[in-house]
Amino acid sequence: MSQFQDYANKYETMKMQRRDGILEVTFHVNDGPLVWNEPVHREIGHACVDIGADPDNKVVILAGTGDSYCADIDFAGFGDSLGTPRGWDTVYWEGKRLLMNLLDIPVPMIAAVNGPALIHAEIPVLCDIVLASDTAAFQDAPHFPNGIVPGDGVHLVWPLLLGANRGRYFLLTGQKLSAQEALTLGVVNEVMPQDQLSARAWELAEQLAQQPPLTLRYARVSITHQIKKLMLDGLGYGLALEGMAVMDLPSSKS
Repeated sequence: MSQFQDYANKYETMKMQRRDGILEVTFHVNDGPLVWNEPVHREIGHACVDIGADPDNKVVILAGTGDSYCADIDFAGFGDSLGTPRGWDTVYWEGKRLLMNLLDIPVPMIAAVNGPALIHAEIPVLCDIVLASDTAAFQDAPHFPNGIVPGDGVHLVWPLLLGANRGRYFLLTGQKLSAQEALTLGVVNEVMPQDQLSARAWELAEQLAQQPPLTLRYARVSITHQIKKLMLDGLGYGLALEGMAVMDLPSSKS
């Protein structure tokens, strides 16, 4: 078991607040919008373990900072070690833990996508309820458009959400979905002005939190069971293929 005070200020890329059992996790870099970097890649999986092991959490909200959810990536920050087997071994294990530990959080999760989610958008769209501002957009920018195999779970998530053909098109062409397109395709549940997003996320969280603790926990477990099986079957394989291709790049990226 874990307690909120033990992990609330533990992670440099996440700010956490909790009220009446509702935990809000806000991603950031130096108090600004999240830029995907080595620390967040390393930290999310560990944070999910702490969150999931705290029995006082009833609902979790994932939010971004400012006008962007995550629109940029710091390739250079991962270093040149990604072009080696030992370097990719770190990415492999962090990547597996990230999504599996996210899915292991045993309470309902709400994503509040406050702006463009172009980097690892699979994280918010794996939540049980996905809210988006009308300024949001969704893309898998860091992989195929940059010569990288989309193998770290995106190859499973996007075909699942969009359908096989639309999902493969999305990954291979670098397609960017507007908030309204994502709503029409079933990727998000509601779209609203950015200044209404946080209040709506908390409103829904408060509604969910009225249910008994075991109802909350086992509802989440039951509705994520199939996608967890999908991840167990294909996530490690996809990461291995991605790593093999990364090592063939002129300069390593992740």
